Amino acid sequence: MEDQPNKIAQLEQTIEQLKKENQRLEEKLNAALDGTGLCLWEQHVPTGKLTIFNMEWGKMLGFQPHELEANVETWKSKLHPDDYELAVGAFESHLNGETEAYQVVHRMIHKDGSHSWVSDRGRIVEYTPDGEPLRIMGTHIDITNEKRYELELAKLATQDPLTGLMNRQALKSAFDERPTLTPQDSSALIFIDVDDFKKVNDHLGHKAGDQVLVYIADWMRKLAPKKAKIARMGGDEFVIFCPHYHEDSVQQFADSLLSQAYQPIRLENGEANIGFSIGVCQFSGAYKDFEILYEHADQAMYQVKRNGKNGVSFVSI
Repeated sequence: MEDQPNKIAQLEQTIEQLKKENQRLEEKLNAALDGTGLCLWEQHVPTGKLTIFNMEWGKMLGFQPHELEANVETWKSKLHPDDYELAVGAFESHLNGETEAYQVVHRMIHKDGSHSWVSDRGRIVEYTPDGEPLRIMGTHIDITNEKRYELELAKLATQDPLTGLMNRQALKSAFDERPTLTPQDSSALIFIDVDDFKKVNDHLGHKAGDQVLVYIADWMRKLAPKKAKIARMGGDEFVIFCPHYHEDSVQQFADSLLSQAYQPIRLENGEANIGFSIGVCQFSGAYKDFEILYEHADQAMYQVKRNGKNGVSFVSI
């Protein structure tokens, strides 16, 4: 009995030492994770309770600890509505044993109403004696900046930087990926060249020329037929793909666009006088060769040029 106090003291000393070692390990973990945007979490599956090891719950989304209850239902409530089924579906698929791990990229709603992109990964680490999931651990990484950069790159690859319209490659992709149409359906490709645009650049400067192109792009967005795909091909050339062609609506579009150019465009350093030469190639909805259609629409446009500009010409193939 005389040794019992010593044994208790030794045990207390060992426990204290283990606590210090555990604290140091936590400090090392937090130091390694600080600044990475990575959140280490564990979920107790039966209760849905979440434990965050290296940051305060909700901090990533701008919330204070007392504002959000740390459980899976709160997590679900902060998922972006468009990504809810994707994220919850991936999570439940793993819990049901359908996948080896839970892994998904999705958006979450920030306290200020904006959204953050996150990469979620997790894996079941403990089961009940009955073989049911007990604990799942994983990481939650804020990839908002990386995702925004990725989206900007995607825009640059498919978008004309000056006007925000599609570029040539994006228009061709829209043509190639259009819904299947029958030979009885009609579509159209409209080639538009800005008349006298060189004079604008020569007399008023390229900045004025850019302003004119932006005006024209806005006109096209407002006036183009429904579901039309509008692209700037480069310089002062625009092409519009109309998956469902109705001659009246295309004629109305052409007339409206020509009317817009009837009055000079007022700019900071003068007025720009322009017109439009418009070539319309009408074709069967099942036709697949974009380049041939482009060539025919281009030729129809040049027919207008030869006839004095500022008009529209139709061709069918």
